[in-house]
Amino acid sequence: MSAFQCIAPDVRLGKGVKLSKFINLYGCEIGDETKIGAFVEIQKNARIGRCCKISSHTFICEGVEIEDNVFIGHGVMFINDLYPRATTTTGELKTEADWKVEKTVVKKGASIGSGATILSNVAIGENSIVGAGSVVTRDVPANVIVAGNPARVLRFLRDTKRVST
Repeated sequence: MSAFQCIAPDVRLGKGVKLSKFINLYGCEIGDETKIGAFVEIQKNARIGRCCKISSHTFICEGVEIEDNVFIGHGVMFINDLYPRATTTTGELKTEADWKVEKTVVKKGASIGSGATILSNVAIGENSIVGAGSVVTRDVPANVIVAGNPARVLRFLRDTKRVST
C-alpha cells in the first residue's frame, strides 16, 4: 500500500485494477480492469463492476452497486439515507444501529456526468446517461439521457451498441 493510498485489508480488488493516489477504500469490491481516480472514497458494502471508470473526487457510499462498463464523472456524490439526521429523537449521536442503508444501482453501460448527485433508492438504467450537475431523485429508464434538478428524461438514445457485452 502506498503512503498516498488508504486501502483496507478487507477490500477485494479484481485483476488489472488501476488506482490513483489519494484514495480511501474500505470493505468494498472493485471489479477487473476498473480505474479509480484521485480523491475517491468507496465505502464498505459498495460494489463496483468490471471495466468501470470512477473519476476523481467522487464519493460512493455503502449500499451502492455499480455494474460493469459504467462511467462515473468527476465529483459525483451518492446518497444512502433518505432522511439524514445527526442525532436520534432523544438527542444522542446516531450510530449505525440507528439508520438503514438505502440501496442504489447503476446498471451496465450507464454514464453519470460530473457533479451529479444520486439520491438513494434509485436505479439508473442500462446505457443511460445522466447529465453533468443533475440530481437524480427517481429511477432512470434504460437507454435515455436525463438532466436537470430533478433529472428528467430529455430523449431516448438511438444507438445503444456503444457498450460491449
